[in-house]
Amino acid sequence: MMDNILYVVGTPIGNLGDMSERAIETLSAVDFIAAEDTRVTVKLLNHFNIKKPMVSYFEHNKHDKGEKIIDRILAGESCAIVTDAGMPCISDPGEDLIRQCEAAGIRTVVVPGPSAVISALAVSGLETGRFTFEGFLSVNKKSRSEHLESLKDERRTMIFYEAPHKLPNTLKDLYSTFGDRKLTIARELTKLHEEIIRTTTKKAAETYIDDPLKGEIVLILEGKKETETSEITMEEAVAYAKKLIENGMRPTDAAKEAAAMAGLKKNDIYKELI
Repeated sequence: MMDNILYVVGTPIGNLGDMSERAIETLSAVDFIAAEDTRVTVKLLNHFNIKKPMVSYFEHNKHDKGEKIIDRILAGESCAIVTDAGMPCISDPGEDLIRQCEAAGIRTVVVPGPSAVISALAVSGLETGRFTFEGFLSVNKKSRSEHLESLKDERRTMIFYEAPHKLPNTLKDLYSTFGDRKLTIARELTKLHEEIIRTTTKKAAETYIDDPLKGEIVLILEGKKETETSEITMEEAVAYAKKLIENGMRPTDAAKEAAAMAGLKKNDIYKELI
């Protein structure tokens, strides 16, 4: 183990058996550990009998703590950065620390570990040669809509993270934006209740509105096909609008959303509804 280095250490995404020997050796040898949530990381360290001082490093303190971490490394210490699960610095504030290390001339060393993105893609059954990771969708309706609209013509497989309480709305938005495409839902990867659901946006939007899924979720969406056209019938659009109304949406809004999804006229769908 060398001084003046930041080690980027991957940790298990659920199954402690996935912790690598090298990761254990690295965390045991560094001077201190920068953790997203020290309460989560201490459980991991205790399991492997690792006793090291930790500092918290997360989105809301990354600027102040980042400078202090850099100062300690420049003074001769070595540090390992970890996230609660998986690879740090991917869709994670750790990416800022990497840039700070670059600016300060500090060497960074990666100790690879499990990744929910790659693991989910590998078992998705969709094309894996080219893909794009889109992270979490915004909770802001406008930003969320703009993000999805920007992907309508994306031909690569798309990967999203999602929280279970937001999943029903996200599935509805995917169907509304992309029409009916292949979709794989990877849930609780590497854990006891791991589940890989290979479905479509239409089936998923209908199924998981009333029967929501639980746990950590990765969504893998099929990219646009060269000959893709909307094949959603008026009957399907009306059925979708009725489902939205059953879940509390106003008929006019349901007709508007169904029309946007199917490429049909809002008034035509509204007439069918009433």
